[in-house]
Amino acid sequence: MTTATAPDTVTQPTDNSSAHDGGKPLLQCEHLVKRFGDTTVVQDLSFHINPGECLGIIGPNGAGKTTTIRMCLGLTAPDQGHIGYVSEHGQALRMPQDALAIKAELGVVSQMDTLDPDFSCEENIAVYGRYFGLDAAELKARTPDLLDFAVLSHKAHARPGELSGGMKRRLSLARALVNNPRLLVLDEPTTGLDPQARHLMWERLQQLLQVGKSILLTTHFMDEAERLCDRLLVLDHGRKLAEGSPRALIAQHIEPEVVEVYGPGAVALATAPIRSRADRAEVVGDTVFFYTHHAASLLLELARQPQLRTLHRPANLEDLFLKLTGRQIREGA
Repeated sequence: MTTATAPDTVTQPTDNSSAHDGGKPLLQCEHLVKRFGDTTVVQDLSFHINPGECLGIIGPNGAGKTTTIRMCLGLTAPDQGHIGYVSEHGQALRMPQDALAIKAELGVVSQMDTLDPDFSCEENIAVYGRYFGLDAAELKARTPDLLDFAVLSHKAHARPGELSGGMKRRLSLARALVNNPRLLVLDEPTTGLDPQARHLMWERLQQLLQVGKSILLTTHFMDEAERLCDRLLVLDHGRKLAEGSPRALIAQHIEPEVVEVYGPGAVALATAPIRSRADRAEVVGDTVFFYTHHAASLLLELARQPQLRTLHRPANLEDLFLKLTGRQIREGA
């Protein structure tokens, strides 16, 4: 059942959703500022989303990701700045002034489970669809396809309490598609899922992108961001640190090769003569990370110390994330 395609209600791209063709952005945020008391949580933040594009927002806890999402959804008003949206018919709308018109074209999967525990899967979709003015006949036609897309046809009459975590997230996604939205807003959609459930969720999101949907995504999973996102926004302390495609950002900020070294005496290597074989080195716990453009001589020298264990790999998005935002754990944010 994992081969289901996007349901009929979401397979028709809008006129300019076929892709990133340089047309008007679907969503445009300019110079957003949000303060809570004396704390500024979003500082002069600008970004846009093109039709048919997935934009990811990554950053540590407290970076301002959720506040940014809330402003885009009209749940929190910015203290400064402008949020614009181009409707399906080309009308220029503003958030929060035109919140109802904009929300009619949005689908939202929040970080927390908001499914109604008293309703079955199909009832959760139907009740949600009523908020968008869909009548019983429309809902009866759309619900089977949405459940099939979520791989939940066999659970149509089950309540959320009978579902696994992955099933609940897929039901939330199916429910968010009931109004055939042009833009999906997903706040950490795979948090808490096992690898199989995450991969199935990724498959479904990629199918939606292929039929012209736009996605605004926050995530803590760097592999998820690299797999799904056309562009990334790296935030910290409410400021934009970097923006671009995952591979372009890695190439811009990180040396292409990484050698991780751990084992007896590994930490001392960060200040030993071998350090000169790499562009830079970082110590994290009992592991040394060597970043370099040419790892051959470093690996040759490390091979002479058999007590050490090494991992030679290309630079990845996690390296970028940690370089730009630091390795310190952010508690309680």
